[in-house]
Amino acid sequence: MKKFLSAALVAGLVTVSGAALAGSHSEKKADAKDIVDTAVAAGSFKTLAAALQAAGLVDTLKGKGPFTVFAPTDEAFAKIPKADLDKLLADKAKLTKVLTYHVVAGNVMAADVLKMNGKGAKTVEGSEVKITVKGTEVMVDGAKVVKTDIKASNGVIHVIDSVIMPKM
Repeated sequence: MKKFLSAALVAGLVTVSGAALAGSHSEKKADAKDIVDTAVAAGSFKTLAAALQAAGLVDTLKGKGPFTVFAPTDEAFAKIPKADLDKLLADKAKLTKVLTYHVVAGNVMAADVLKMNGKGAKTVEGSEVKITVKGTEVMVDGAKVVKTDIKASNGVIHVIDSVIMPKM
């Protein structure tokens, strides 16, 4: 079960990046690529894709789903000091925990997220992320959602501007 959830997270993260660049949010679901393929094609989620590969989560996120992925961009990962990021990428267990913290089971569209103000959403990792809505700005554990509803064949991606961290 844990392996499946981890893989699901990876696929979700990859799909988000691809969709963000390709504009796949307008594709019909039947024509959409899975989360991982979408993210890889996007080109702005290279660090996320590498992290998913290192954690062994790619196959999971290419799975049936559906998954909702809060996908951090390369710029979001760049906010983490290089030494800390290298250490995280080298620790498979910790990396898996961080990546699965970005994934929620099911299709949670932007309209659904807006209704969750002040509430938590349970992640595949097992903890909850806090959703905060102020006007049109949506935050997930302090990370700003910058693009929403990028549809993939096995879920949806919402792009965030920071990497969110579970309690370790």
